[in-house]
Amino acid sequence: MTDEAADPPVEAAAEPADPDEPAGPVALGVVRTPTGHAGVDAHVARLADADHLAADGHVEVYEDVHQGLREALTALDAPPVPGPYENRS
Repeated sequence: MTDEAADPPVEAAAEPADPDEPAGPVALGVVRTPTGHAGVDAHVARLADADHLAADGHVEVYEDVHQGLREALTALDAPPVPGPYENRS
């Protein structure tokens, strides 16, 4: 004698509607730690835009972020601009 009520029924795994169709974009859940530099943090936050795009759309986001980060680094190397009263002759 077996007790069929003790074993829960096994459900079949849900299969995609069309196995030939690629799956949609899925967020990776990568944690973006703030750097404390507002300009850099804004560019790093822009990486979240790639989470909702297909892979071929990632390039545009990555290039935009890369360019922005390069500009932020270049600005750190630039000499400070003198204020209106600091350039006395």
